[in-house]
Amino acid sequence: MVHGNRTGSSDSSARRIDVIVVGAGFAGMYATYKFRQMGKSVVGIEAGGDVGGVWYWNRYPGARCDLMSVDYSYGFSEEIEQEWTWSEQFAAQPEILAYANFVADRLDLRRSYLFNTRVTSAIWDENAKLWRATTDQDQVLEAPYCVMATGPLSVAKDPDIPGIDRFKGRLLRAQKWPHEPVSFEGKRVGIIGTGSTGIQIVQTVGREAGELFVFQRTPSFTLPMRNHVLEPDYINEMKRHYRAMREAMRNNPTGGTRPATSRPFFSLPPSQRRQVMEQAWVNGGHTFLGSFADLLINQEANDQVADFVREKIGEIVKDPKTAEALKPRGYPIFARRPCLDTEYYETYNLPNVHLVDLKADPIVEITEKGIRTESGETELDILIFATGYDALTGALLAFDVVGRDGYTLKQKWGSGARSYLGIMMEGFPNLFAPSGPNGPAALANLITIAEHDVDWIAEMIDYMEANGLTTVEPTAQAEEGWMSLVAALAEKSLIRKANTWWVGANVKGKPQGLTMFIGGFHKYREHCATAAQNRSSNFVFDQANKSAAA
Repeated sequence: MVHGNRTGSSDSSARRIDVIVVGAGFAGMYATYKFRQMGKSVVGIEAGGDVGGVWYWNRYPGARCDLMSVDYSYGFSEEIEQEWTWSEQFAAQPEILAYANFVADRLDLRRSYLFNTRVTSAIWDENAKLWRATTDQDQVLEAPYCVMATGPLSVAKDPDIPGIDRFKGRLLRAQKWPHEPVSFEGKRVGIIGTGSTGIQIVQTVGREAGELFVFQRTPSFTLPMRNHVLEPDYINEMKRHYRAMREAMRNNPTGGTRPATSRPFFSLPPSQRRQVMEQAWVNGGHTFLGSFADLLINQEANDQVADFVREKIGEIVKDPKTAEALKPRGYPIFARRPCLDTEYYETYNLPNVHLVDLKADPIVEITEKGIRTESGETELDILIFATGYDALTGALLAFDVVGRDGYTLKQKWGSGARSYLGIMMEGFPNLFAPSGPNGPAALANLITIAEHDVDWIAEMIDYMEANGLTTVEPTAQAEEGWMSLVAALAEKSLIRKANTWWVGANVKGKPQGLTMFIGGFHKYREHCATAAQNRSSNFVFDQANKSAAA
């Protein structure tokens, strides 16, 4: 199969187009399709060698989406829904990447992309009213509109441990896994990181490696996924009812089909609460989150659910000391990303899998031979980093973004990310960021968010061009109002009590704060619709170099 131009031209002369799209993940792919359908000339820029975004890079053992396949797929095309068939309830990375490739083939998206290409700067030209993007391949693209579909999880982060460069064994990063198979047979393997990615690697590599050493600083709460193959009869049912499910997703706080409830935890007597939790454990997935409405605002309710999960860990893990070390404490359950697993805790019952509790035995350094903790050195053949991302803001701060009057995004976000609706920023005309900081981001289905945001951007561009308007940006008041709302909602949530990538705590020196709208995707849609209806009070437009009201 020929996948079009993957290297791009070396021509350094400026190329004028209508829309620049940065990123070929699910948001970027849909943006490219949407703007082409509007008759726009579009060029996408992607650092990877093909489409897929995070799923192009994340090829580590056990990589799998923790959203159900019916949720983690496009809803804009009935043809794609009917032509593509998922094999499992929770799809693995190869199938998700195959889906991205299928969509790219079906919509002929690759002809619009420059692959293996990174943006080095994006600068607003106030006189010409356009964005000028320069790439590491010496291309210069100019367009009135720039869409930063860079995704919330795309800039990998190494652990802040001395000696990384000294290790003489094989060093692997989960976020940029080799494309060729890696054998762990007979190898001494170490892994740092026990978030969602680390959990998936441990439960897979633990059954392959000669020995696996899991260096754990903060244990995660993880729940059974209960994945299963999708039966043909069910697939047929699902395809018949896709339209209704998509509508339900748009009106769900999660942006997906997972059930939500208004039932508070203490509305049920203890025996019935226990019954609900036991059933949620049996059902698997994120059933817990849909069982009670107040788990992230009621500390006592949260404590009881956390105790239930810690009890389950103690029942599964045979060694009491290991079980105790695996029990998360000191932060609310679901305040960190809720993980799903397939026999993760059971993996620690294997004789070749060893948990190294870094709270009791901290890492001192990485050596030529392995990892030295305070108690001594563990020699390794392979060391895996599953240490996450500079999330939400990292991708947009990885290159120079310069708005009006030379004001940079790094300056604007010096004390934390600021935006309006998570899509636009005051001082940066015609710059759009679907699934951006201060939107629902990681708290809802990213594909549902991406489709919504791209459609909202397209409607804004349609409105501008129908009214002869050349630029748009939010007013300072609208942006401040949105940030106040985001902060007020965050203040009520237990999420802020955990030091996670959700609040920027995994990156040294990064401003701390919950840069996500936690009011639910359905409420987010309402805010975006209201903003569009009241354009004259929320946005500043420009027409023939003069400010124009909507």
